[in-house]
Amino acid sequence: MQYEHQTEAARRTTWRKQLALAMAKVGETLADITDTTLTDEQWDLEFARSDIYVEPPPFTVWTASSVYFPITYDGDYWVGRAARHPDGVPTLPQGGG
Repeated sequence: MQYEHQTEAARRTTWRKQLALAMAKVGETLADITDTTLTDEQWDLEFARSDIYVEPPPFTVWTASSVYFPITYDGDYWVGRAARHPDGVPTLPQGGG
């Protein structure tokens, strides 16, 4: 397992943290969010990225230029992104090894 060397605390995260990381990759911030399906409580609900027994809540987050959504594979969770409007860039497969 890729997180074996980390403590449980180091593996814990929230969708807020994961979204901030994903958004930074394309020059967006949490302030750019125009709508979300996450409740106030779900934003900061902690889960372990490698915990196959605890499923974080599903979500969709929109900005003016992106749509963000959860991805999972083999018990790990992260945030995926697609352009909100056609941009001519194909979306690569997500969630597999």
